[in-house]
Amino acid sequence: MVMLHMKRSDDQQFLYETTVEAKVNDVIKEMCEIHNLRLRVHRLFLEGGELAEFGPAREPSKVGIDDYKVKDSEKSAWFKEDPTGRRTGNAPMPETAKVLKKTLADADAVQNKKQVEKKVVMQKKDLMEAMDNVRGAVMINFPMGLPEWDNVRLAIEDTEELEGTSFAGDVMDPESAQLWWAGKQMMPGNLMKDHVGRNEKTKVICKLQKKGAGAPAREPVVTAEIQKEMLAFYHKKQEEQKKLEENQDDGYLYSSWANSGSLKQSLSGVSGGGVKFR
Repeated sequence: MVMLHMKRSDDQQFLYETTVEAKVNDVIKEMCEIHNLRLRVHRLFLEGGELAEFGPAREPSKVGIDDYKVKDSEKSAWFKEDPTGRRTGNAPMPETAKVLKKTLADADAVQNKKQVEKKVVMQKKDLMEAMDNVRGAVMINFPMGLPEWDNVRLAIEDTEELEGTSFAGDVMDPESAQLWWAGKQMMPGNLMKDHVGRNEKTKVICKLQKKGAGAPAREPVVTAEIQKEMLAFYHKKQEEQKKLEENQDDGYLYSSWANSGSLKQSLSGVSGGGVKFR
């Protein structure tokens, strides 16, 4: 199987497997679906943590307005006021909230970039399973359901409106996205073997780009970790050179080990300070 390491940035990367006979169109479409699903799981993780802590979201028109704060009669037994004013404060019971937080953390771990270091191939079914687990945990904590404007519900149902948010720029359109490798675009009408060869054990680093974005930046020759090690090494060498330049003491020239005639003296029996007369 051909291994594609999709890397848009340090955080947006995953491993994807395909074959040399696969169509570039199909590969792009499935990689975009996985990429977008990873982002969706991460957004769910961020919003889900707020849900477990401060309860369902307030109606958008009432966010941050003191006149619409939850009345004492409407507060739950585990009420915790949201300092941002985005949520009602009616948090779930601590025991079930822990289950929700753990399920969210497990789901986020499935899509995490560390999966690349572990050489775990990202699959759509695993991400969908993580989403279903979160759905179940939310239902346990809020059996009556969440309001239609809650971001957690929108993420689970895949009905989010991301336009105008910081997340919108990362979402890829499967119909228009482009796949680049080695500074060249993989043409949609080709097969994978037309670009990466016929070896099924090939591994390449590729990047998804939006249409019209042009060629992505090339990968650096050395990684960030190696660069840090190199800088540390050169810094250490510079410090050692500074110490050598500062130390101009020539007292070592009078040491026995610095005497160029020490071997001759030892062989002639006059070592240790020359000839002595009684």
